[in-house]
Amino acid sequence: MACQAMLIVLVGAPSQYEVEDEDGVQQDVVPHVTFTEDIDSIVTEWLLIRHQAYKVSLAGSLFFAGLLVGNIVFGPLSDKIGRKPVYLTGFFLEVLFGYATAFAPNYEVFAVSRLLVGVMNGGIGLVCFVLSQEYVGKSYWAMTGTLTSMMFAVGIALFGALGYFIRPWRSLATAANSSGVLFLMLSAALPESPRWLYSQGQTERAEEVLRYMALRNGNPTNNLVLQRVGSAKAGNRGDSSASVLQLVIHPVLRLRTMVLMYVWYACSLVYYGLTMGASETSGNRFVNVSMYGLVELPAYPLCIYFINKHWAGRRKSMASFLCLAGSACLCTTLIPENTGTLLSVTSLALLGKLMVSAAFNIAYVYTSELYPTVIRNAGLGVCSMSCRVGGILAPFVPSMRAVHSSMPFTIFCLTGLSAGCVGLLLPETLNGRPIETLDELSPTTTRILETKALLYEDNKWKSNH
Repeated sequence: MACQAMLIVLVGAPSQYEVEDEDGVQQDVVPHVTFTEDIDSIVTEWLLIRHQAYKVSLAGSLFFAGLLVGNIVFGPLSDKIGRKPVYLTGFFLEVLFGYATAFAPNYEVFAVSRLLVGVMNGGIGLVCFVLSQEYVGKSYWAMTGTLTSMMFAVGIALFGALGYFIRPWRSLATAANSSGVLFLMLSAALPESPRWLYSQGQTERAEEVLRYMALRNGNPTNNLVLQRVGSAKAGNRGDSSASVLQLVIHPVLRLRTMVLMYVWYACSLVYYGLTMGASETSGNRFVNVSMYGLVELPAYPLCIYFINKHWAGRRKSMASFLCLAGSACLCTTLIPENTGTLLSVTSLALLGKLMVSAAFNIAYVYTSELYPTVIRNAGLGVCSMSCRVGGILAPFVPSMRAVHSSMPFTIFCLTGLSAGCVGLLLPETLNGRPIETLDELSPTTTRILETKALLYEDNKWKSNH
């Protein structure tokens, strides 16, 4: 997924060129062009220069537009028909359209393939994350969520290294996409989410999956029986009221969704905005791509440490990292741009990206815990939709330097600080029982669950002291 997300950065790399007899050529006719750099990209193959140069950015925008569509469609679809079939279908189509990108005969086919890859990429990314969470107990959600985000950062770094060794853009696109074939075959052996099966009333199938997991873990058991709780009753096909509209109608879900949508929007705006700001530095583009991935890695051990501490938890950790990202952006406005010291604009921008990466990772884990299983993918899909809006707007923020040189970082600062404050309106989910149905979101049930979590923490503290 990371390779596909970053593909346009290398296959659309611009090249310096010279135009022969420029004065004698009409504007609508492409003159004889000589590229002075040894770069094989869609720019050099299809002469995407001058008034055609916008097509490179357009291809990138189409990919992000596809992400937006994928988030909207795949979330509710996987809540309705299951995680595994949606994941495998989307994965297969992404690999298929990825090869269409590599062998595109012209720009039009290339652009359409990037849109379709984006749809599948955004969809399976969402389902893949939820699936990795629902395979394990809640105490492991922080770890699996963090490892998922960490692997995306590693994928960005590896793509930069792959681009260094494979320069022709078609070969690079083919090699980057071919890893998906291996992982697709491995994914075919994955079971369906036992939590989704349980939430749909398919208790017997959920028990079969759990017995299979126990057997592979070396703990075979034949007397594993799940209780029928809430709407998870034999023969019930799930909570019929668990539709996307519940995110607006249900009072508890409405507040959570509004807050989370702004938090995700802020994370995306600051993350992509700072990435574009850092990319303005000179240097080897392959090294730069790798650095943009590697700079995120320290954020994930920080997440695992803080979000599992009772004095920090999910809520305070996410809010703190967002405020720190905003503060780093604020500091950039106080430092001259061309300083060679450690506290340069670039280093502070990368520090801000480190902090917002941590907040972004926590937002994924935190959001999956705030939504019931029956509507979790739909909730994540709506939040991801607002996230893509932030990504679409991010490229326009640097252009506000025309108003004032510090305007972009001022916007990132205010966005990060405001999102951190708004995030404090959400409840803490650390050590709370996973929510399966909408009935568990009633105010009375919520207070009972919060009381149980507090009693659990109190008993745990007493036993340690």
